Amino acid sequence: MEHSGLGGVVAADIGGTFTDMLLAEGGTLRSVKIPSSPPRFGQAITEGIKLLLGLDHVVETDRLDTFLHGATVATNALLENKGSATALVTTKGFRDVLEIGRTKRPTVLSVRWRKTPPLVPRHLRFEVTERIGGDGSIVTPCSVDEVRALAGMLRSAGVDSVAVCFINSYVNPEHEALVASILRQELPGVFVTASTEIVPELREYERTSTTVVNGYVGPVVGNYIAEIQQDIEVFRAGARFRIMQSNGGLTGPDGARAEPVRLIESGPAAGVTAATLVARSLGESRVLAFDMGGTTAKVSLIEDFRPAEVMEFEVGAGMNSSHSGGGGGYPIRVPSVDIVEVGAGGGSIFWIDAAGQPHVGPHSAGAVPGPVSY
Repeated sequence: MEHSGLGGVVAADIGGTFTDMLLAEGGTLRSVKIPSSPPRFGQAITEGIKLLLGLDHVVETDRLDTFLHGATVATNALLENKGSATALVTTKGFRDVLEIGRTKRPTVLSVRWRKTPPLVPRHLRFEVTERIGGDGSIVTPCSVDEVRALAGMLRSAGVDSVAVCFINSYVNPEHEALVASILRQELPGVFVTASTEIVPELREYERTSTTVVNGYVGPVVGNYIAEIQQDIEVFRAGARFRIMQSNGGLTGPDGARAEPVRLIESGPAAGVTAATLVARSLGESRVLAFDMGGTTAKVSLIEDFRPAEVMEFEVGAGMNSSHSGGGGGYPIRVPSVDIVEVGAGGGSIFWIDAAGQPHVGPHSAGAVPGPVSY
């Protein structure tokens, strides 16, 4: 746990339904559980800090030194399809990489299975005349004028985010860097992601998917972090702010805003990390950790006092998993604690589709209006 020891450490896990908070101060632990406060989730944090510190109103205090946070905002945006309007810019001829994928499906025999639709619809996928060879050589140069014209089309489309992913850019990122730089200049306020900034590896589909997911959740996560920072700043200017990543490590606000795809399993990873510590204290080397939330339910396996880890997992179709057999969701190629997550939590909404078939989730009643169990 990273802190200077000058004050207390507040940890907050914000879910779609409840916000759980802990205060570690002077060798003691205090906890509080309160309803979350969408769309301004920081309001629940403010209320929680007041309760933990025994304050009647918001005041600046030297008791708060470090703020640790696990969030579900990124994964909920994906599972509930509530991300930002995102465009994809790719090499000419590769517009449909997201659609084609690996031609996998999680179930071979079911005639009812439907492919998860791409996060970027076809009319928001744009091609650029450029080509990098497999050896990194420039086969077809990238035209600055073409990119500036593309920026105008993206502006007219009204997108909030742009993902840039070129063929063989992992060998030579020159064209991606150029296009990303121009788009950031021409489209102020639009979140721009280049694939080589996130996952500079081969396997075009997985790289494209990861970049698109980063763009899809980017503005949502960015706004969320800015609000949280503003809300905790009133208690202690300069308090250290750290956010849990999918791999169980911590990052700062700037890192989280730049690469929000690494926060997909932020909240669940914090739970698995805690379960691992409990398992060690009990001397139990093989543990199944279960986390029931309002929007999702999560399961993870701990063996030899270590949580299982993966380098790639899928999100979508109402679930997160590295064990679905492929084709069930959107591949994300970043390190993560191995968690199976389904979009069926305590607040999941029961609904009937147009064919009269019943479904549960992935949409949740959240904290507003809240599940009927309230």
